[in-house]
Formats: sequence, C-alpha cells, structure tokens
Amino acid sequence: MKINFRQILIGLILWPLPLGLVSAQDQKIVDIEMVLAVDISSSVDAGEFQLQMNGLAEAFRNPEIIAAIEGLDSGGIALNLVHWSGTWAQSTVVAWTRVYDKESAERFAQQVQSAERAFPGGATSISGAIHYGLTELQSNSFDGNHLVIDIMGDGRGNDGPLPTSVRDRALAMGVTINGVAIINEQPFVDSYYEENVIGGLDSFVLQAEDYEDFARAILEKLLREIKQRSPSGQNVV
Repeated sequence: MKINFRQILIGLILWPLPLGLVSAQDQKIVDIEMVLAVDISSSVDAGEFQLQMNGLAEAFRNPEIIAAIEGLDSGGIALNLVHWSGTWAQSTVVAWTRVYDKESAERFAQQVQSAERAFPGGATSISGAIHYGLTELQSNSFDGNHLVIDIMGDGRGNDGPLPTSVRDRALAMGVTINGVAIINEQPFVDSYYEENVIGGLDSFVLQAEDYEDFARAILEKLLREIKQRSPSGQNVV
C-alpha cells in the first residue's frame, strides 16, 4: 500500500479520506492490491446481479488465472469485493484476502459466490465507488507493488461529483483504475468509461455486450491485469 502522506494531502483538497493507515511493519507485501467494485444500482436486477457474482467467482477457478497468480513473485494478489450504487452507498461484502495459489483462489471464489446483495438498488455514483475504493486501499494490511480499483457497471454516473475529479485524485496517488463496461442499456458506456473513469499505469476498459457476456469480460480483464504485473511483463491484448 504505497500511498505517502504528501499524496494523501493532495487528495484531501477534493474529498476528505479517513487516515486510518496501517503501520508499515504490519503490512504484508503482495504484487497487486485490487478493489473489485461491482455495480448493484437499480439498473441491475436480481438475475444480472447473480451473473456478476458467478462470473467473478468462476474467474478465480480458471486455470489460466491461477497459473498467472502463481507466476507472480511478490506474494500474489490482495483483493476485496465491494458493492456500490449511490454516492454514499458502498459496502465491502468480501474482506481483504490474499490469493496466491489454487486453494486460496477457491476460498475467495466461494466467498464471492455466497455474498449477498448489499443494497436493493439506488443511483449510480462512479465517483463514490472510486472514493470508497481509495479508502479501502489505504486501510488494509497489505503493501502492494501495484494498486488497482476495478469499476464494473452498466451506466454513466448520475449521482455525486463527476467521476473525473475523484479519478484524477486517484491517479495522483499512484492508483490505476480499470473498467468493465456493460453496454446492454447504454451502448456507448464503454466510451464514457474510457474518457471519464479509467486512468493510470496500463489502464484499460473492456466491453461486455450484456450480463451474459460479463463472465468472459471479467476473466479477460483479470488475466490481463495479472500478466501486466508478471515478471515477464507480458500483456494480454
């Protein structure tokens, strides 16, 4: 978790963050710290919610993902799962977990698949999701060589500050934001993510045609993110 106090002070100008940082000696080194932030706003019905949870869980059972994680050289990946909707509606539904081999990946997959929906719906605040992701990166017990917030959603932000203001603060703090844009309701939401949401080192957005296509997109996204941080630096394109 390599966010220094000077960078934090820059971020406080726009939107205060709690400063509950874990001391350096208590942190566990990992290759990647990753917040998986899943949209559960009113545009997401019960079936679509379950498709997201199932797709994420199955990704961590995929042999390619497990092999990529085991190919990292600094402790694997620290992950949590966040559900989000409106400006102040975010909840961590799977706590920070280190995934480093097949068994730990399966444990995380089971937690994801059994996670209950945190909210019945609400508005869509991408800025709120990014802000919450930053607080999660600051307050965990891991020290990641690379910090990532993954925003997954099917629409433009319609609540809270503009995503760009919080995104730019995240980039100043050394955080990469990637996205999966589900385009079944808003055909150009991937372009919106490209311009207003993603940013940072090796950032990218992937398109899912609909929620049935989410499993493919999340698998491709995770594989690309992990291989970007592998010793060989190989990217999936």
